[in-house]
Amino acid sequence: MKKIITILCLAFFIASCGSSKKVTTTKDKQKKERVVKKDNKTKDKVVKEEVVVVEEPVIETPEVYASKTDEYIAIYSDIAQDEMRKYGIPASITLAQGILESASGKGRLSVEANNHFGIKCHDWKGAKIYHDDDESQECFRKYKSSKYSFRDHSLFLTGRKRYSDLFNLNKDDYKGWAKGLKAAGYATDRKYPNKLISLIERYQLHRFDADVLGKETTTNDKHTVVKGDTLFSLSKKYKISVDELKSLNGLESTDLFIGQVLFVKPLPKDY
Repeated sequence: MKKIITILCLAFFIASCGSSKKVTTTKDKQKKERVVKKDNKTKDKVVKEEVVVVEEPVIETPEVYASKTDEYIAIYSDIAQDEMRKYGIPASITLAQGILESASGKGRLSVEANNHFGIKCHDWKGAKIYHDDDESQECFRKYKSSKYSFRDHSLFLTGRKRYSDLFNLNKDDYKGWAKGLKAAGYATDRKYPNKLISLIERYQLHRFDADVLGKETTTNDKHTVVKGDTLFSLSKKYKISVDELKSLNGLESTDLFIGQVLFVKPLPKDY
């Protein structure tokens, strides 16, 4: 029995020696730009290059504005017109108040709280910000977005009885609205109506009222360029040729910038 066991062990040992193989393990090396792998069957090198596509950033040319106020008008005029259509408040008044109360969008309340109209907390249950005004650290409303400030301005005026007389005025009577806001107690500054009227006339904000009401605004001999204006579109609107517009305004090209003030009334033929 011992002989049989001994013979079997020898046979197993001999067989193991004959079939032994050297096993080598390697780690794959990965490179960002190039990876080399071996094909064990053909022994050829298979080279795989990883192509990294780097997209060029899209650089948008910023709009050019004559001033921060012109930029403010360009950004918020559409919202003011929408509010006028829904609530009947002249867009010119809304814009003028926003410009005045927010320092053309650069004041602390507008930057940190999106509050463009200086509306204080009163019965407000939303977010708040504290700011020095008539008194130290008064409570003002804070909004998630500027558009909510414009909507709250509309709701503020339409929801309070003391402003109800304003809505009996014509929607393009910006002078009446400016005076009526002061009379109703919106602001304590006695010059408030004149400041609003001055802004409206300086920046021709009444053109946004006329646009909502479908009225022509060609009675003025000046036009303030807004987004989308071209010399061709202005020539059609004011019934003056492109060459006349260029000559009248000393333009050497057709390039315009937002906030640019153009003369649009043709000169008399005997000028």
